[in-house]
Amino acid sequence: MKPAFKAEQVGSFLRPQAVKDARAALAAGKGTAAQLRAAEDAAILDSLKHQKASGVDVFSDGEFRRNGFQHDFIDSVEGYQATDTPLRRIWKGPGGQPDAEANQVVVAKRLHQIRRLTADQTTFLKQHSPGPFKMTVPSPNQFPALGYLPGLTDKFYPTREDLLAHITQIIRDEVTTLADEGVTYIQVDAPRYSYFVDSEWREYLRSMGQDPDALLTGAVAADRTVFDGARREGITTAFHVCRGNNQSKWYAQGGYEPIAEELFNGLHVDRLLLEYDTERSGTFEPLRHVPEGMVVVLGLISTKTGELESRDEVLRRIDEAARFVPIERLALSPQCGFASMPAGNMLSEEQQWRKLELVVDVARQVWG
Repeated sequence: MKPAFKAEQVGSFLRPQAVKDARAALAAGKGTAAQLRAAEDAAILDSLKHQKASGVDVFSDGEFRRNGFQHDFIDSVEGYQATDTPLRRIWKGPGGQPDAEANQVVVAKRLHQIRRLTADQTTFLKQHSPGPFKMTVPSPNQFPALGYLPGLTDKFYPTREDLLAHITQIIRDEVTTLADEGVTYIQVDAPRYSYFVDSEWREYLRSMGQDPDALLTGAVAADRTVFDGARREGITTAFHVCRGNNQSKWYAQGGYEPIAEELFNGLHVDRLLLEYDTERSGTFEPLRHVPEGMVVVLGLISTKTGELESRDEVLRRIDEAARFVPIERLALSPQCGFASMPAGNMLSEEQQWRKLELVVDVARQVWG
């Protein structure tokens, strides 16, 4: 049987200032890679102590070695080129647009892998994690939509589907290696599915000549191919659906109904980590499509605000979700990472740890 893992973190933690300073110094030519590595090592060890004290079931390195949740892939290949074109993404939430909002980075030649995505991260966690740990990788579907530029990329990949197939194979190979190395919890993070649940984004895709339903089918097939590389005895596979997470902002909203049946049944994973922290995620009713045996990790604790949720309200919502999925197949987590991007969300590290402790306390009350 797979471990129960009733209380977990989605992935990233707020990057300590020392890590941000060391990364900025390296980028400015005023620091060294060794100095950044030392800052990351110290931050990860401190984070693991906090996680152990909270009682969380599975550990994370906080993604401190990444410049962002998806940069492991981008940094592992050659072939991307920066442009002056802003990304088409309208952020919603507190304040204006995020700091250092990136321009579009496109595929300007055939991708060539120059290193693995996560090797240095897993090596350190194997040595220092006080218990089972997870390794996260981005969904391949994150990249063709953002990085395919007609007139340039099509010289090397005639269609977006061709680019998706190549990226899928690279990430599948990484997942296969992780499983072979004994990493027992592998999670794929997938923000792009939010475009298929948001009516405004669905209309935008249609205006660009793309069929959101056909894109959904291709996306599920690509992510299933990635997970096929991790089919091993004792490996837990998990899938996280996100609606955007940058300095407490989001870019999409909508319930899971438009994607639930095809996504939940098409992935063949052990766990679904689903955002349910606000009304933007809709109701629990789409959980009726979750297949027998799959665990739903309810993201009921927001990482976008420092205000601590009411324990009674969290318990009430777990009971509500249990109308659609048996309570023994439910678990609890924050809704997303605390810092999918370097700046992090608008809360303090102390508030972050209180949130994680709440996850653990509620999970113990519900599941023992």
